Amino acid sequence: MTPFSSSDSKDPFSAPNLDSVRSEMSRLKLVLRALHHRNFRLFIAGQLISLIGTWMQSIAQSWLVYRLTGSALLLGSVGFAGQIPVFLLAAIGGTVADRYSRHRVVIGTQTASMVLAFILAVLTLTGRIQVWQIFVLSALLGVVNAFDIPTWQAFIVELVGKEDLMNAIALNSSMFNGARIVGPAISGVLVASIGEGWCFFANGVSYVAVIVGLLLMKVQAIHRPARFGSLLHHILEGFRFVRRANPIRALLYLLGLVSLVGMPYAVLMPIFADKILHGGARGLGILMGATGVGALLGALSLAARSGLQGLGRWVGYSCAGFGLSLILFALSRSFWLSVAFLLPAGFSMMVQMASSNTLVQAMAPDQLRGRVMAVYSMMFMGMVPFGAFFAGLLAEKLGAPLTVALGALGCLVGSAVFLLRLPGLRAEARQLIVAQGVTTGSRPDEVPARTIPS
Repeated sequence: MTPFSSSDSKDPFSAPNLDSVRSEMSRLKLVLRALHHRNFRLFIAGQLISLIGTWMQSIAQSWLVYRLTGSALLLGSVGFAGQIPVFLLAAIGGTVADRYSRHRVVIGTQTASMVLAFILAVLTLTGRIQVWQIFVLSALLGVVNAFDIPTWQAFIVELVGKEDLMNAIALNSSMFNGARIVGPAISGVLVASIGEGWCFFANGVSYVAVIVGLLLMKVQAIHRPARFGSLLHHILEGFRFVRRANPIRALLYLLGLVSLVGMPYAVLMPIFADKILHGGARGLGILMGATGVGALLGALSLAARSGLQGLGRWVGYSCAGFGLSLILFALSRSFWLSVAFLLPAGFSMMVQMASSNTLVQAMAPDQLRGRVMAVYSMMFMGMVPFGAFFAGLLAEKLGAPLTVALGALGCLVGSAVFLLRLPGLRAEARQLIVAQGVTTGSRPDEVPARTIPS
């Protein structure tokens, strides 16, 4: 065999390997394509820092309530107080997002959230914090979120346009769950070493990053239709569209079910970390971080997609995967086995949430986007407080593991019903997507049918 024989094909600088490198670079560009937009880069940078702080506060607040009271019912009640305003007021928030500058609205909501975080920090660090104060501050933050969440959801399309909307949603979810990994880990260490108050203070400081990013954005003014009719008329207009759009309604029903019976497992996590798995505050951070790792992987898998084909099936199967993972988690009494079961739970949860978000936004008209995303927020966030309250109540009577297992069973039933209905929804979904002119990032030679959710 000569030194230059054809069999010597493992040269690291050979053409096939160069082609492989180019292919990987092209795939990376596909995954990160929404970052070509300056405004979206500012959004991601600011939100990443801010969301790390948000997750730190969420974990620290749960631990503070549990430390002060030791009550599963009060844990669920604080979660209820913090999220019920989203259910009650998100429709108004979505209408505001459709009638006024979304850019200015989110600057206002982020500033209000920062002020509330600093108030909680001062009360905790000075030793004056009481449970009723946590309830009040949680409720006020919930009011802010009722305007913030639907506005952010509708604002993303203004940052990237319709062409990169799906990728932007997936990258936003990736960033959200990257923070979900780091935030609980930092929070667990800080709570155990210096207390909850510094976590709240760090969250307040983190809002500076997102506010600066928002102020640096150059957002093109968008013409809003003339505002005829009352506020109630505009709110009802959004609900009427969702009611008539069967594919959107089916997605939101399933999302609401999972938020009601499945998502409250997170509210009961301090009980699992302390009494069942004996991990303490650090264990709580690890458990929540494991969910975040799985969710981050799920979001990245969606970012690599370039079309809507198959997302409907992803929604149904991921809901089933979430339910199954939670059942296994509820049955586990080993800390690290429980951590392992939370990885697929986080993955499945994020695939369902982000896929549903993408499909709903793809089918929603621009002039109704804020109000449609308000209904999405009501199902995603607004149903959680009811679930948190009832989960806390059931956990007092039946125990946290059985409560989580029953909710997971509900997710499995919901996924089965959704998958059975899915074939009958495809034609209408195609009509809605084509009507909005959403560019899905598919190859130019693909026919429109390839973008149909299935």
